[in-house]
Amino acid sequence: MAMRLIFLGPPGAGKGTQAQIISENHQIPHISTGDILRAAVSQKTPLGKQAKDYMNRGELVPDALILNLIQDRLSYEDTANGWILDGFPRNVNQAAFLSELLAKLDQNADFVLNLEVPDEVLVSRLLERKRKDDNEETIRRRLEVYHQDTVPVINFYQQRDALKTIDGDRTMEEVADQLNEAISSGF
Repeated sequence: MAMRLIFLGPPGAGKGTQAQIISENHQIPHISTGDILRAAVSQKTPLGKQAKDYMNRGELVPDALILNLIQDRLSYEDTANGWILDGFPRNVNQAAFLSELLAKLDQNADFVLNLEVPDEVLVSRLLERKRKDDNEETIRRRLEVYHQDTVPVINFYQQRDALKTIDGDRTMEEVADQLNEAISSGF
């Protein structure tokens, strides 16, 4: 049976780590817009060059760039048995686009899982990662953008009774257990 999951949550909430675990356990691709964008930047593709300027400022990459990437990625053969979208949708326009795209593809998201973590915990987690683009000012700006643009996405899915919120301020194992429980119970 195909399993299609959307992971929401602020930067540093552990979406990527948890998505990777579920991806391996269920043999479905983990589709991270962050990974796709970082690859495009490092390969210096036209999209990567455009995206790099936004990322360096802590801004979100424009919808048009992201939407093309997602549409392309969901057409790959490895998505036939499901997928995990990590870091997408990031705003209500993207959520609406995704709903339309999935309808066209005759698919739907089975679960929308939201990892909640307090901002101060996120800041210290992200500073520990020591990525080039992670300094405190940029991190706080990314969190500000997240609260402004992405929190309405949580409401978008809540209104459709498709959202399960998970406490992401726990150990990796406890969060994984909560996620597995939510998925296996079908909420």
